[in-house]
Amino acid sequence: MSWLKQNLSNLRDEFSSASGAPPPQHQPTTAPPPPPVPPRPYPSQASGQQGYTPDNPLLFQAFEWHNKSESPPPHETHCHGSHWSRLSRLLPKLNELGVTSVWLPPGCKANNPDGNGYDCYDLWDLGEFDQKYTRSTRWGSREELHDLVQTASKLHGPHGYGGVELIWDAVLNHKTAGDAVEEAWAVEVDGHDRRVEICAPKKIEAWLKYEFPGREREGMKYSPMKWRAEHFSGTDWDQRSQKNAIYKLIDDPATCPRPNDQQLPMPGKPNNGFNRFARFAKDAMKSALLDGPPAKRPGKGWVDDVDHTHGNYDYLLFSNIYYHHPEVRNDILQWGRWMVEDVGISGFRLDAAQHFSWHFTREWIGQVHAASRRRFGKDAFVVGEVLAAEVSRQLRWLDTVTPQGCGTQLAYAFDAPLLYSFSRVSEDVRRGSKNADLRTLLSGPGDPDKQALVAVRPYQAVTFVTSHDTQTGQASCVPMDQGLKALFYAFILLRAGGLPYVFWGDLYGVCEGKKGEAAEDPHCRPPCEDGPHCENPVLPSLMLARKLFAYGAQTDSMDSQSCIGWTRSGTHDRPGCVVIMSIDKPNQWTVKSMVAGQPGERWIDILKGPEGRPEVVIDEQGRGLFACRGHTVSVYVREDTAFLGNFPVEFDHDPYSQ
Repeated sequence: MSWLKQNLSNLRDEFSSASGAPPPQHQPTTAPPPPPVPPRPYPSQASGQQGYTPDNPLLFQAFEWHNKSESPPPHETHCHGSHWSRLSRLLPKLNELGVTSVWLPPGCKANNPDGNGYDCYDLWDLGEFDQKYTRSTRWGSREELHDLVQTASKLHGPHGYGGVELIWDAVLNHKTAGDAVEEAWAVEVDGHDRRVEICAPKKIEAWLKYEFPGREREGMKYSPMKWRAEHFSGTDWDQRSQKNAIYKLIDDPATCPRPNDQQLPMPGKPNNGFNRFARFAKDAMKSALLDGPPAKRPGKGWVDDVDHTHGNYDYLLFSNIYYHHPEVRNDILQWGRWMVEDVGISGFRLDAAQHFSWHFTREWIGQVHAASRRRFGKDAFVVGEVLAAEVSRQLRWLDTVTPQGCGTQLAYAFDAPLLYSFSRVSEDVRRGSKNADLRTLLSGPGDPDKQALVAVRPYQAVTFVTSHDTQTGQASCVPMDQGLKALFYAFILLRAGGLPYVFWGDLYGVCEGKKGEAAEDPHCRPPCEDGPHCENPVLPSLMLARKLFAYGAQTDSMDSQSCIGWTRSGTHDRPGCVVIMSIDKPNQWTVKSMVAGQPGERWIDILKGPEGRPEVVIDEQGRGLFACRGHTVSVYVREDTAFLGNFPVEFDHDPYSQ
């Protein structure tokens, strides 16, 4: 690194001789006078004057789509290879890296032993009852889940106390794999506009009868409710006709008012009830739809308080739960309270949140918060899966599910617009496009509705880089260069605003899928000078850097398309840091001048090895020339900062050997 130090020395001399003007290729030709450098508040100076600065919170998604997990043998409750048991062993090390909350997979009974829980059969069975050919779930038994809750409670939580929070993936939109078929009235609807009925009402047979025989043998433990056709509003299979379609379940037409001439179209009538000239029927129908929304059938059907994609996005898949039924509402409300008060869950991720009643969601969140206050003395953490590219759609959900008179942090949403900006920049870099611009990560590509949620509602945004849904091989896969992920993780972990989470597959890698999906090594391995990728991923170091150094006021330096940076000033008892990242070519170094500390201080890059670390000396104006190589990120801290010996972090990336 001697050549780099020499170049930095030359650049520093040039910078000093130019009276504060930064290098021309990445900075303006003139620079305003730097602000005065305030004296650094050391802990000894602030002793007794200010409170302790709590650790930054960090969420970890503790699964990917293809996790290995072994169920306990019959008549046994524990297995060393189950996911719950493995996670109990991994949790202390994750907590050391700064993880304060863990997002668990949906551990309710699925429709088969290998079901991951998104194919939910029984919410009340957490691996306790013998039904659907197994006692435990794919992730483990109820007893192993209890052990995990106990392990988490003994670790450091979001504020240094209270234990690591366990966030449950709640599948409240649908059920699947009923125990028997039931007859129900239904109409088929158009796949592109779910409001449009495309056939006359008819009776179908659907798998909508849920008996829960495992719980029934124990007196319907926890909940007496058995589900029937009346508790659902949609399904995708008619057993009678052996046909797959989107069926909207309706009331018996004989009990509803007959449609009048203004309620067109009328499925089942010649030409849908329009004039008798067939050649005009399609045009008339299109005209009616353009004039306004289709007439709504009275009685049972889709609920209105959902996302408006496809006209009405109440139906997503499987058997759609009908939240206008009082028995449904009572059972799901009771389940949420039970998960907090009896199981010990600290919060929830709401799967498919935009697809089921938002007003019921508001009521459910309020009751979950009340239960959490009784159990833990604080509100629960609730985040909704609203994976919309438009921030306005996320804001509508957040504003609807927040009850009046409650705090602004009642619910969170995943920052999907930021994820898509990460992918957009990554793809621009891959193609060599001149549009690649790190400065647009927050603002989006130009459309105000594409800006990141964290830029609009930082206190309600959960920021992320990858998830189980967007990982390679999934239908919702979001393409992203694995090396550039290090930059994007630094962007969410080391900046103020938003609650970031780290994805299991990026930290531990991805297993081979049962359908031949390729396994993947841990991501965030930036390119090295002598090879395509470094052997050691930097994600563990970035996680620990968030825990130790990402504190204080943030000052951005966003004046270059290919290189951005920011500083964190630190607090009275926490050090700060300087972050710089570049999407230039891997063999090209970029230097950025930033105000960072006191004159004479030495700052070093903690992501590099102890030997040959880039070093920056702060000048009389409080500025330093911080360097970064293309396709990498650098994190600088003061040379005398505590815990420096912990970097780069040594981490065992094989969870299945632990």
